[in-house]
Amino acid sequence: MAMVTIIGAGMAGFGAAHKLYNNNLKSVIFERNQHYGGNCASFSYDGGYIFDLGPHLSFTKFERVKELFAKSVNQEFQDIKIKASNYWKGHWIKHPAQCNLHGLPENLLVDLLCDFINEQNKKCDRINNYADWLISSFGKTFAETFPMQYGLKFHTTTADNMSTEWLGPRMYRPKLEEVLHGVISPKTTDVHYINYVRYPTFNGYMSFLNLFIDQTELKLGFEVDTINPKEKRLCLTNGTVVSYDHVISSLPLPELIAKIIDAPKEVINAAQKLSCSSCVVVDIAIDRVDISDAHWIYFYDKDFFFTRLNFPHMLSPNNTPAGTGSIQAEVYYSKKYKPLDRSPNDCIKPVINDLKRCGLIREEDKILYSNAILMPYANVIFDLERADALKIVKGYLDDIGIYYCGRYGEWDYLWSDQSFVSGENAAQKIIESL
Repeated sequence: MAMVTIIGAGMAGFGAAHKLYNNNLKSVIFERNQHYGGNCASFSYDGGYIFDLGPHLSFTKFERVKELFAKSVNQEFQDIKIKASNYWKGHWIKHPAQCNLHGLPENLLVDLLCDFINEQNKKCDRINNYADWLISSFGKTFAETFPMQYGLKFHTTTADNMSTEWLGPRMYRPKLEEVLHGVISPKTTDVHYINYVRYPTFNGYMSFLNLFIDQTELKLGFEVDTINPKEKRLCLTNGTVVSYDHVISSLPLPELIAKIIDAPKEVINAAQKLSCSSCVVVDIAIDRVDISDAHWIYFYDKDFFFTRLNFPHMLSPNNTPAGTGSIQAEVYYSKKYKPLDRSPNDCIKPVINDLKRCGLIREEDKILYSNAILMPYANVIFDLERADALKIVKGYLDDIGIYYCGRYGEWDYLWSDQSFVSGENAAQKIIESL
C-alpha cells in the first residue's frame, strides 16, 4: 500500500489525510511544532483562558465540511449571529462602512456622496490594481479615507501595489440607494457576507480537527530539512531520512522551495518574490464581560497600533472564566514592506493603551492576563509580483511531483474550510494517479 507523506498538520494537512483515509490509503503527517492545527491552533492558558492563534470562525458553505466539523465536536458548537463594527476617529460605524455612513462629519459625507455618484456615472476604465477598483467602486474620498487606510495596515502595502484577485465577496459594492439610506438612517439592512457562524463550545477552534487525528499517523516535533524529489526522500532536522511514495506539502511556498535539493535558480528567485504578512497576536483578559457588542472591529486610524480586534469570550462561554472577558488584537508586519521592529511582548503595552483610548478598556478594569505571539505567516499579500512568480513556482512543483495545498501551499487567501478542501483536492490527485 502506498504511503503518502504530508508536511504540515494544519487544516489543509488534515484535509489531505481525511481524503486518503476515506480511500483506504495510509498517510503520515510531519509537523515541526509540538502542537497541531497550524494557524488554526488553540491554546489554553493558566486561569482558564482559551485563545485561538488569530480570529477563526466557521461560516463554510460546504455542507459536507460543515457536517464534518460538527461531527468532530460531537455536535457541541455555538451558532452565533455575527456582528462586525468599524472605528474611525472616535466614530463607531456599523459594518460594512460604505452602507452605514450615518453620523459622520457633514463635509465628509458631501464629498463621499459626490464622488460615489460621479463614479457611478462614469464609463468603467480599465482596472489595473486594487486602488483603481476601490475608486471605481466607492469614489475617491471613501476609498482613500477607509479601505485604503485599513488595507495599508492589514496588507502592509499600498492599494496601487495590489491586484484584485483576492477580493471575492469581501468588499460589498452597494447601490446608490443603499448608500443614501445609510447616510440618512442609523438602521440599515445587514449586507455583510458573514451572518451566522459556528464555533466549538469547548477547547477553541482547533476542536474542529478532533475527528481527523486518528485518521493518520501524526508526528509532532518533526521538521523537514531537505527534500530530494529525484530520490523521493525527506531528510528531517533530527537526521532521520524518510522515503516517500507521494508527498503533499502545506508549507509556505518560499520555505518549501528552499528545502528542495537542486531547485532551479529561476524558481528560487520566483519563490522569494512571494510576499506574506506576519502578525503579532496580542491576547488580553479583563474582569468584565460587557466589553463590546460587536464580535470583531476594524480600526482605520493609522495612529491606532492594532488593525483589528475580536472577542473570544463572545464565541463560547468556555473561553474565559465566568465574569471575565477577552480581547485579541492583531498587529501586522511583513518582511518586504513593514519589517517587525520590536519583540512581540513589546506590542502588549501599546495595544492596552489604545484599547483604553477608544474606551474598550476602562481605567478601573483589571488586566487578568496578557500575552503576545508572533505568527510568521498571516495573510498572503496579493502584490503585483505574486501572479507571475506563483505561476513559475507551481509549474515547477507540478513537474517534480510535489503536491501543495492550503493557504500558504496554494499561496491564496483561503479560509479554514477552503484550506481543508484544498488538502482534499491535493490528495485526490494522488488517488487518481494510483
